[in-house]
Amino acid sequence: MDSSLIPRGLQRTSFPRFLAWVLPWVALLGVGLFAVYLCLAYGLNQTNMDNRFAFGAWIYLDLTVIALGAGAFFTGFLLYILRRKELAAVINSAVVIGFICYSGAVAVLMVDVGQPLRAWFTFWHPNVHSMLTEVTFCITCYLTVLAIEYVPLILKNRKLRKNASMLLFEFQLHKLMVVFAGIGTFLSFFHQGSLGGLYGVLVGRPFAFRPAFGIWPSTFFLFILSAAAAGPSFILLTSWLVSKIARKPLVAPDVYRTLGRISGSILLVYVLLKAVDTLVWINRTAPGLGFQASSFYRYGDFGSWILFAEIVLLGLLPALMLLSSRVAQHTGWLVTAAAMACSGIVLNRFVMTIQTLALPTLPFDAFLSYVPSWQEVATFLAVIAYGVLVYSFSFRYLNLFPQERELRSA
Repeated sequence: MDSSLIPRGLQRTSFPRFLAWVLPWVALLGVGLFAVYLCLAYGLNQTNMDNRFAFGAWIYLDLTVIALGAGAFFTGFLLYILRRKELAAVINSAVVIGFICYSGAVAVLMVDVGQPLRAWFTFWHPNVHSMLTEVTFCITCYLTVLAIEYVPLILKNRKLRKNASMLLFEFQLHKLMVVFAGIGTFLSFFHQGSLGGLYGVLVGRPFAFRPAFGIWPSTFFLFILSAAAAGPSFILLTSWLVSKIARKPLVAPDVYRTLGRISGSILLVYVLLKAVDTLVWINRTAPGLGFQASSFYRYGDFGSWILFAEIVLLGLLPALMLLSSRVAQHTGWLVTAAAMACSGIVLNRFVMTIQTLALPTLPFDAFLSYVPSWQEVATFLAVIAYGVLVYSFSFRYLNLFPQERELRSA
């Protein structure tokens, strides 16, 4: 029965071995769901967040997975709008990854609200002056778009294709992918930017505050660029990782090189603008608010090394590696560069979320340390387990990599 659901021409491991792979992730998901229950039943006192440290591991997780999930909208934009046909080899995988990232982020937000039964207040009583309102609407709409894009992949399963109505429905949806790609790009552009803009307008947090271009702070544009840069690298990284776990080639080397060039080009632009933004902040923005930029890097683990790591070690270096023709000839180095690029964006989200709130902003404030509770960590890990499970079942029963058949026969 299981083998009849696997797409024709594709080899998958035996069901017992697949079950052995899945069960540990199911157990991890179960522990996370128990932690979620504790938070919903007893409140956010199960976490180590408080009125001063209102953002913690969950918001950091949301910003990170949403940035990495940008590969879905950006790959769709490149394929359907800019006609980069070679990216058709990874578009199905990108859609699944995007759906996992956004649905996981929304699930964590439901817990983070503390009273999920009132989550609908955001839609019915929106605060039109808050960037988070725009983020909520855009993320919700884009998750709907991703779900619609995911449906044709499911309908291509050979069992479902035997139903003529399902086949027709899948065909009609496929014709609308250009429209959904355009809508997804529009929605992602604004919510990625507003997530960054949220920190840039915090006048009471001089570490994050940035001057505005028009009505948007510079962090609005930096978040968009960083997400667009990280997306292709994350698709490259996950495609390579899945091929290693499956022990078979799934994507042709030239697709990896294309993803690397795209990611490296945007990452280089991002790093240069980030460097300019940082220099302006050091020399004008922070002193204008009565702070020396060096004062923000004298606390414990938040030394100036973290700024160097973000901009140079995990920014400029991987950008140059991804653009190097020599590196592109070696998949291992290309994957390493992609991992470094993704790590740089992950570090940036950590800095904007955790370091921003940990630093004192008043003379009588103390440096605030924050360590997430086990409930926060378990919820965090539950999203990862959920993502692995959804992707594992999708890889087994759907055709995520169209090149898999031809690479197998080559």
